[in-house]
Amino acid sequence: MVSIAIDGPSGAGKSSVAKELSSRLGFIYLDTGALYRGIGYYFVNNGMDYNDESIINKNINSIKIDVRFENGTQNIYICNDNVTDKIRTEEISKAASKVSSMKSVRKFLLDLQKNMATKNNVIMDGRDIGTVVLPNADVKIFLTASPEERAKRRHEELINKGNKISYEEVLKSINERDFNDSNRAIAPLKPADDAIVIDTTNYSFNQVVDKLMKIVEEKVR
Repeated sequence: MVSIAIDGPSGAGKSSVAKELSSRLGFIYLDTGALYRGIGYYFVNNGMDYNDESIINKNINSIKIDVRFENGTQNIYICNDNVTDKIRTEEISKAASKVSSMKSVRKFLLDLQKNMATKNNVIMDGRDIGTVVLPNADVKIFLTASPEERAKRRHEELINKGNKISYEEVLKSINERDFNDSNRAIAPLKPADDAIVIDTTNYSFNQVVDKLMKIVEEKVR
């Protein structure tokens, strides 16, 4: 099985690029960030304090999380509830950032992610795919962009989905998420030593995808 790891900060375009790349290659695409969002959603939806690690540790193993590919699209189910469209809010983003820093949560999701790569040609995107989840991935990419550009992209995405939020709020959230993800003790956000780092600030979506396709073709022959 061939595995491609795409890491990077929030709003770098990982998910959109990975989806298009998987379509072109015929690979399974796993958005691992959606898994952490699903966990965050569980605690928010049940009114539990996701900042309290003792509460997380006590309840994490009660969560039933499933990844189902329906009509070629990844769907996240939490306790048999399809939450795919419910987890793309700034509140859930903050919850995901917090719970992803906790050892019990990362351990809970690690086997699910690793098993996916043993059974499929897979593209995974996240923040520690190349460093922790798939350290032996055939191709490792680290996508990034300036915080301002990432905030602009995320803001447009949220507005198009009907969310009423200012650009300034999104930029603040992205900067906070960058700090939390990069400074957490467990699996911090950073490029793998052998990752190819690509700054997408001045690239169009298609230019980024074409660049990655060329890298994959060179690495996997």
